[in-house]
Amino acid sequence: MIIKSKLIPKGICLNLFGTFWARDPSWIDRYVINHERIHTAQQRELLFVPFYILYLIEWTFRFAQYRNWKQAYYNISFEREAYTHGNDLIYLKNRGLYSWMRFLKNHTT
Repeated sequence: MIIKSKLIPKGICLNLFGTFWARDPSWIDRYVINHERIHTAQQRELLFVPFYILYLIEWTFRFAQYRNWKQAYYNISFEREAYTHGNDLIYLKNRGLYSWMRFLKNHTT
């Protein structure tokens, strides 16, 4: 289920504690849902609140590294796992715990 909210910027699907929020969900397909479900798995294994703290810390580190908010976003380990496997609709069935950690070191440029 996707919750509609005018508070969410256009073209963004936000995952808050396993619920999906979007201004207009018409563009959200099964691959976006899968991407967000990967984030839900990450959140659960970190007990939700630490996920958001680590996400913000890593984004801050990546922003200092790249000096570009978009490049920083795409290099967050949580996002890299979700983007890498978002099109694999069976990924979550075989995903190991803390799989996002594999993406901490090997970042894109």
